[in-house]
Amino acid sequence: MTTIYRWKARYGGMTKDETRKFRQLEAENQPLKKLVADLSLDNAMLKEVMGRKW
Repeated sequence: MTTIYRWKARYGGMTKDETRKFRQLEAENQPLKKLVADLSLDNAMLKEVMGRKW
């Protein structure tokens, strides 16, 4: 039952087309979120390495 309530909270007020578009945008957004996370980690590592005194 929890799944039904979660689904209603997320998609309850949307039409069928809006729900389809929303799910499509979420799918497109996943790789972008991963890319941002990877680049943020790389940036943090570079700052740490450059901040060290040799």
